[in-house]
Amino acid sequence: MTIPHRHHDSHRPPRRTGPMSRRALITNLGAAGLGLTIFGACGGSDGDGATTTPTAGAGTDPPTTDPPATQPPGTDPPATDVPVTDPPPTDPPATDPATGEQLQLQHVSLGFVSAFVLLRGNEAAVVDTGVPGSAASILGGLELLGASWSDVGHVVLTHYHGDHVGGLAEVIAEAPGATLYGGEADIAAIQSAAPIMAGGDGDEVLGLGVVNTPGHTPGSISLFDTATGILVAGDAFTGMDGVLAEPPPQFTEDVDQAVASIAKLAALQPQLAAFGHTGPPITTDVTAQLAALAAS
Repeated sequence: MTIPHRHHDSHRPPRRTGPMSRRALITNLGAAGLGLTIFGACGGSDGDGATTTPTAGAGTDPPTTDPPATQPPGTDPPATDVPVTDPPPTDPPATDPATGEQLQLQHVSLGFVSAFVLLRGNEAAVVDTGVPGSAASILGGLELLGASWSDVGHVVLTHYHGDHVGGLAEVIAEAPGATLYGGEADIAAIQSAAPIMAGGDGDEVLGLGVVNTPGHTPGSISLFDTATGILVAGDAFTGMDGVLAEPPPQFTEDVDQAVASIAKLAALQPQLAAFGHTGPPITTDVTAQLAALAAS
């Protein structure tokens, strides 16, 4: 099933691998020149109370304020971060050679969890909705890409945990025309006033392929863009300071299955990994790090 575009029993500790390095807030992904800006609760305040994240220069590590802890499902605090007024990307976004359309990714930090905005042409997708109270921050991410709620045609829920679907009611209210997607095995556990379409291997949303990545939950799904190498993985794995790790075993329903899903994602050879906890996307040795996690 292809979704058409709209145009207008072991409990092992998480394994970490890879170099301990932070990424610059604006990342150039090879010749494609992917422009990535980070939207979240970090940076200093300007005169009108807005928060601004500085852009890191070459060789400069940006400050990181995301807390390291992952909240258990059902105990999520409300989002309290102040929307950040980062400038839009200065590098040209990646272009799909088949369609000529640019794909942009916006990270929306909600403190201990992340949401993401994808924009292709004049159509946007929101990936995960955070905890209740996150809609304003997600709108800020849309606006950084020059979009608004009226451009949102898709909302993808990577899994049923409350820190990823808690803001769904607010997002539905703001984007009532959007189609909702989730993994088939998780849909029954998601409270939604609108129907949720089951998505899995072979399906597409906004031109990105849906990938079944069970383990953290039975119906966990990820998104992968073949043309750009962008992977949005939900909680299939975690990351901090440029280092990837397995999802926390205490919140993962089948650890062995989660490791198998990591191996499946490594085989896609992603160039950029975006994940739900706890930091911005990374581009350093993504495939190698995932392969090492799966093999360890």
